[in-house]
Amino acid sequence: MHQVLLYTSKKMQFCPQMHNSSKYKTIKAKSLGLYKEKGSKFIGIAIACFNEDEAKKYLDVWKNEHHQARHLCYAYRFGVDKKKYRANDDGEPNNSAGAPILGQIDSFDLTNVLIGVVRYYGGTKLGVGGLINAYRSAAKDAIENGEIVELEVHQWLKITFDYQDMPHIMNLVKKNNIEMSEKVFESECVMKLRIKVDISPKITEELKAFYSTKIVDLGVY
Repeated sequence: MHQVLLYTSKKMQFCPQMHNSSKYKTIKAKSLGLYKEKGSKFIGIAIACFNEDEAKKYLDVWKNEHHQARHLCYAYRFGVDKKKYRANDDGEPNNSAGAPILGQIDSFDLTNVLIGVVRYYGGTKLGVGGLINAYRSAAKDAIENGEIVELEVHQWLKITFDYQDMPHIMNLVKKNNIEMSEKVFESECVMKLRIKVDISPKITEELKAFYSTKIVDLGVY
């Protein structure tokens, strides 16, 4: 299980956690960077990402797209409090790849972001210092080629409910201008909701009033 701030999938006796930060900075859309040194090519890829499962899917895609590359090193940081992070060297010398990538995430004060750097080896060793500079430069270029956005923090909920309750729940959603995604309307309906933090406790209590409703806390981000 992930921590609550990292989109915990657990059924709630719901008590949303409040945060000092109401906004955070991340990458708006996928962006690319490039650095070349002594025949080696380093391709930086930056993308908004919110949890480890999502990161794994992106990394699997990038590995498939760059299957001839020698390394795919990466780093991510998640959560409004920025406490969840990882840096991976993927076979490069310790701290020569993942750490410099993470350093760029922190330098731009980003969170909920994943950055990978693909290396195509050019036949000449760069040394640890050269690798640090290369991975840092490719990550920085990917960030600078993208657009940094500042987003409001929201509570995310996944709800399931019986079809008969759909008109009442839709009325609640529309009345409070709640954003919906991943909607499935069948005998059992599923909906992902993006709710302003200040009204989240009230909305949750109203949702719990519907007997068929099950609520899963996806986190605050």
